[in-house]
Amino acid sequence: MTYPAAIEYLYGLQKHGIKLGLEPMTALLHALGRPERALRILHIGGTNGKGSTAAMAAAILQASGMRVGLYTSPHLVEFRERIRVNGAMIPDDRLAGLVGLVRTAIPPGVTPTFFEVTTAIALRYFVESQVDIVVLEVGLGGRFDATNVVEPIACAITTIALEHQEYLGRTETAIAFEKAGIIKPAVPVVIGRMGPEAGTVMRHIAAERAAPLWGLGEEFTVEGDEPACFTYRGRTRVFERLRCALSGRHQLDNAACALALLEASGEVGARVDESAVRTGLQTVTWEGRLELIDEAPSVLLDGAHNPAAAVVLGRYLEGVLLRHPEARIILVWGMMRDKDHREFIAPLLPFISEVVLTQAALSRSATVQDLRLALGDWQKPVFDAPQPAEALRTAKQRASAQDLVCVTGSLMLVGDIKAAVRGCGLSLIRG
Repeated sequence: MTYPAAIEYLYGLQKHGIKLGLEPMTALLHALGRPERALRILHIGGTNGKGSTAAMAAAILQASGMRVGLYTSPHLVEFRERIRVNGAMIPDDRLAGLVGLVRTAIPPGVTPTFFEVTTAIALRYFVESQVDIVVLEVGLGGRFDATNVVEPIACAITTIALEHQEYLGRTETAIAFEKAGIIKPAVPVVIGRMGPEAGTVMRHIAAERAAPLWGLGEEFTVEGDEPACFTYRGRTRVFERLRCALSGRHQLDNAACALALLEASGEVGARVDESAVRTGLQTVTWEGRLELIDEAPSVLLDGAHNPAAAVVLGRYLEGVLLRHPEARIILVWGMMRDKDHREFIAPLLPFISEVVLTQAALSRSATVQDLRLALGDWQKPVFDAPQPAEALRTAKQRASAQDLVCVTGSLMLVGDIKAAVRGCGLSLIRG
């Protein structure tokens, strides 16, 4: 199978939609020889922050000299971003070969989804690549997510907030229950900052499964005001004056979760030294999360797509205005149809001077008309530019050199902007 044919096949699987459940994934992996059983895995879920936490954990492990597999979703521009070994994307030819292998291995009567096939490809590739450890990000939820067929050495659940309510439930308690599904008997679990009800759910399920639980603010803490200098205090280890390359105060919590996860897994042989911790955090990259891609005017990309993430982004933008009171912030905004547009935009509006409405190149995208309705009676300038590249051009034309253009509302939109900037066209697969 050629690489273009492999991508076309994967894209075609999106017609099967999202199907939560472990039976198809289990059957598919059985047909592939159960590759997940040959891997040491760190499993990371949560509403927000799980990707950043996974990237940090992988960077630290790689800095310690390990060969590290990293599986994340969605990608921004190119499908191969999802599957990496020591930071390098899976090669075109290996992806094509594994798509062919997995396709022929699908058992009769099993109709796997795009995410199930992608996860199977990743696990098989990591085995063939002889990685020392895998950092595996949950796709959607946890209990019935395709990744939940693995037996990790430790797991983490970063945050809980309302998302994917049609699949996970209408309350944070219900969503916490679904995400706590990755907690395995006697396997250490790290939980990040979350509300009391969600925290109670996590501790109850961990206790039922005799899983040692490490909670941010209790069993481990983080001290500091910014990623440029902070301290981690864990059960057995303390790291002072740490520096993380990722922007935003919220990354301190994500770094603490990554460090606690590694501390917990160190008890079963994944221990890293202080030098690796410092190097990994200082060199980690994670595209599309408070990522600056241009100057004069500055262009900031952030894949926030739910109200909780918008609050975090709002705090960051407030900090920008405090440091640069002369600056204006022009928002390029696009979201998916099924998101809460009004709740998302509300925390951002106090800091925004103008909005350019757009939509990602995906059928699930909200129209500019949908987003305009969500703005209600907001009185500042609003412009429509349905094509993402056009929206970025409009925002930059309206900005002066000291202003900030912020692109947000969807990782798919961020990916479209990055593709346009690179001049390589839009991606096919976004599931």
